[in-house]
Amino acid sequence: MRKNRAYRATSVKKISVEEMISSGPAGEVTVGLDIGKHEIFAVLRWNDGIFLRPWKVKNPTEIRTLVQLLRNVADKRTLRVAQESTGTYGDALRQALTDAQLDVHRVSGKATHDYAEIFDGVPSQHDGKDAAIIAELAALGKSWPWPFRHKKDQDAEMAYWVDWLDAQQRIEIMWLGRLEALLARHWPEATSLLKLASVTLLEALAHYGGPTELAADKAAAQRLAGWGRAMLKAEKIERVIRSAVGTVGVRQNARDIQRAQQYALMLWRHIGRSRRRGGCSNVWPRRTRPFVGRPRRWARPRLVYCGSHWAIRKTTIVAKPIAKRWA
Repeated sequence: MRKNRAYRATSVKKISVEEMISSGPAGEVTVGLDIGKHEIFAVLRWNDGIFLRPWKVKNPTEIRTLVQLLRNVADKRTLRVAQESTGTYGDALRQALTDAQLDVHRVSGKATHDYAEIFDGVPSQHDGKDAAIIAELAALGKSWPWPFRHKKDQDAEMAYWVDWLDAQQRIEIMWLGRLEALLARHWPEATSLLKLASVTLLEALAHYGGPTELAADKAAAQRLAGWGRAMLKAEKIERVIRSAVGTVGVRQNARDIQRAQQYALMLWRHIGRSRRRGGCSNVWPRRTRPFVGRPRRWARPRLVYCGSHWAIRKTTIVAKPIAKRWA
């Protein structure tokens, strides 16, 4: 590859396999792929360390063209195709390469980053160069097989529920942040007495909308006791009411009250979808407990919150070869 304009790309549709193979040396061929949302850059490396200029491939409309070209190369030479893990953008291509019975490998993204300056003396990175680095590392044996395989049913189901839980937690964190900022403005003492996501605080905000209405309610102590139940002592109830009466927070207008009620309702509704009370001794916390026995079949898992960790209820074999289910 000439150094002037070495990374200028050519459309994959203009590549002639016969001319390319006839002009190259004998031996194994390695192709590195740098995958983006809209474009894929491929660089071919000959066995003697010489690179061809990058091929530009439109993602996903030209995937079939690229795979057919690589299949033609593999019919004439030993071919290894390498790529980084790029989220889901490269999954369709990896499946197509595997279906075409090509040897697909994976290269670490960190290795690609660290090798950038070693490769050509310049620490910068761009698509064409990254594809060449991936091909170089794969040719040097710094890759491992990575054919496309579907997950087993059991693993796919667990991945589904974990992905669902992750999404719920992200939304919950967003509402927690909004509510915390609102309380810091209008009732800063509240979070020093009650946890931000506690039932008592959320119920109080959904009902009153802020400290002013709570302080004016003569039945506030009874309402707080009902929401907190045995977990909320009379002393703390008194402190909460006193903090509402003497708060140094900014006085609320009607919209501020409406906003606080809405945030509390959204957070409470969202937490209610993800967390369940009780029964935590019969569930398996993610990452904290090993599996017991060999899972045979799965009930519909339920994600539950047990105070300090998230857990997933499921069907497992505990001691005898009989599946035990917790509804």
